[in-house]
Amino acid sequence: MAAIRIYEPALCCDTGVCGVDVDQSLVEVTAAVRNLQELGADIQRHNLATDPLAFTTDETVRAFMHVVGSTGLPLTVVDGVTVATGSYPSKDQLLAFAGLAERPQLGLTAQSDSGCCDADSACC
Repeated sequence: MAAIRIYEPALCCDTGVCGVDVDQSLVEVTAAVRNLQELGADIQRHNLATDPLAFTTDETVRAFMHVVGSTGLPLTVVDGVTVATGSYPSKDQLLAFAGLAERPQLGLTAQSDSGCCDADSACC
């Protein structure tokens, strides 16, 4: 499974709900990362304020910081390759990076507009 690392600017918290203004992108990425971790994905977030060592030990991140600086964060790296800069990837993008896909609910049947599909029908 791919190793996903998200390198963030200095933040007081990772949830986005600290302070007066809620940062919706942080709320969404926090939920997405937790969901992927529950699915078994190898995904981690590194905050410049609380985990500065992570920014110096990874060559890709160190080079990025040297050229662009913290203004280019967040930076998303998958297996050592930069895949996103300047904004957080969506949940769908993170699922794709991890090689995971939303799994449809099993045991449910869909009803078409014509009404041909039901629990006893083999058409669905």
